[in-house]
This record gives sequence, structure tokens and C-alpha cells, in this order.
Amino acid sequence: MTVSAPVFHDELVARCKLGDPQSYSALYHRYAVPMFNTSLRIVNNRSDAEDVLQEAFTSAFQYLADFDYSSTFGAWLKRIVINRSIDLLRRRKALIVDIDEMEKYSEPVQEPEEDTSQWQVQQVKKSVSGLPTGYRTVITLHLFEGYDYAEIATMMGVSEVTVRTQYHRARKKLVEMIRKEVQNER
Repeated sequence: MTVSAPVFHDELVARCKLGDPQSYSALYHRYAVPMFNTSLRIVNNRSDAEDVLQEAFTSAFQYLADFDYSSTFGAWLKRIVINRSIDLLRRRKALIVDIDEMEKYSEPVQEPEEDTSQWQVQQVKKSVSGLPTGYRTVITLHLFEGYDYAEIATMMGVSEVTVRTQYHRARKKLVEMIRKEVQNER
């Protein structure tokens, strides 16, 4: 039996739970590209993102029996991909440092004053990939993946204050990078 396009994702998961190899393949092909892109935005390295993708699918398929349909398969898999990506960064010890352990900064967090709506999406993506690892991770999880500060803090094992500070610093750095790029284009 071949798996056709209109098959619902829950049905694919159910077929996978029954051991259908074509369903495993269909599920992989359905989610591979978006999950790769999610990991790539966090780890900022194609080879590492490919490794994370393979590890995430291996883990997801290994523990598929534990998937209880309380969320979508895609959301469940994305959480695995994000956790694997963060684990990779932790192994490299390149993640952010908890602000509570550092000296308190005295500079108040301010939003950028310039209207950034005219910037091209590609400029923003390119600039995000040039951010330091901790900044890039927080920006990616908050802006692109839609996680709130508390969720990011839990995933990264730091305080919510640290995440907020990293986000605002990352955003400030991102604005500076884009401004510089826009000025260089003129």
C-alpha cells in the first residue's frame, strides 16, 4: 500500500506505530525540511543541523509509542529538534551565561528607535546568522519559533531575566548589524 498526499499526519503516526516503513518515510519527508531549518537557525552550521535532524528523527521514531497525540506530531518533533540543537550548543559550551552569575549591567534595555519595517527579510535572516550563538539562539526561539521567555529559559536552563536580557541585547546587535549593512549598500 502506498501513502498518498491527503493522508492526515495523525494517521501517518498511527501507521508508523504499526511498523509501516512507507509511513516512516512519508513522515520523515513531510517534516525533514522545516525541522532542518529550525535546527540550522539555532546551530548556524549545515553539517550540525543535519546531524541534529538525524538524531531527532531517530529519537522520535524510537519513542513514537510514547507520543500521545496531546499535541501535533510536528510540535512534538520540533521540541525534540530544538532540545537536540540546544544540547549540541551546550556540548560546545557556547551557550549564554546566566546573568545572575555575572555582574549586573546598568544600561537600561531600550527598544530600537528606527523603524525597521523596511528591512528585507533576507537581510534580517543573514544578520541573525551572524549573531553570537547565545543571541542567535534566543532570537530564533522567540521570534521564529514563537516560544515565550519562560519557555526559552526552561529549555536553556537559565533564568527568565537572562533570556530577556539576551533577547534585548541580541535585538540591539541585530539592528546595528542591519543598519551597517544598509549603509554599506548605499
